[in-house]
Amino acid sequence: MILPATHPLRDLVRELGIPDTYGLDPFLPWYSEATELVVVEPDILGRTQRLAPDTALAWCALRTAAAAAGIELRLVSGFRGYEYQANLIRNKLRRGQTIDEILKVNAAPGYSQHHTGRALDLTSADEATPLTEQFADTAAFSWLQIHASDFGFTLPYPRRNRYGFCYEPWHWSLIPDQDDSR
Repeated sequence: MILPATHPLRDLVRELGIPDTYGLDPFLPWYSEATELVVVEPDILGRTQRLAPDTALAWCALRTAAAAAGIELRLVSGFRGYEYQANLIRNKLRRGQTIDEILKVNAAPGYSQHHTGRALDLTSADEATPLTEQFADTAAFSWLQIHASDFGFTLPYPRRNRYGFCYEPWHWSLIPDQDDSR
């Protein structure tokens, strides 16, 4: 991640030990923090979650349609700012994970779709542990695969995705696919 000397995230990524080449190969799109967010609901831990206004509307419609089909979707995470993303990484570093291990699962600050307020991490009533591949075995995931696109949502990190991230069946976004040009 080659940032200009004056970039506001330069010191942060250095502190975290993120390599200078991060985001170049494989190519990872850069995401700015959302400037307009609305409160949607508490997440599964009771923390208030915010989304971009269009995503909040799409999420409410998606959740309502799922409920009508007998599927209970629960919000795990919505908007995450750069500092929140950095804290996720700091916590994993403190637990002894390497930065290379962490960056396969968590994007570096500036590279998370959550910064936009247009990405959701979801779970369901029939999933024992959120944010695991087991979400792919739930009725909720099967329903999302068929219906999420009706509400504008896509699954950006399928198995063997071009970004090199682990498979994230719980992560859905309203962000158009990015090409490899900068």
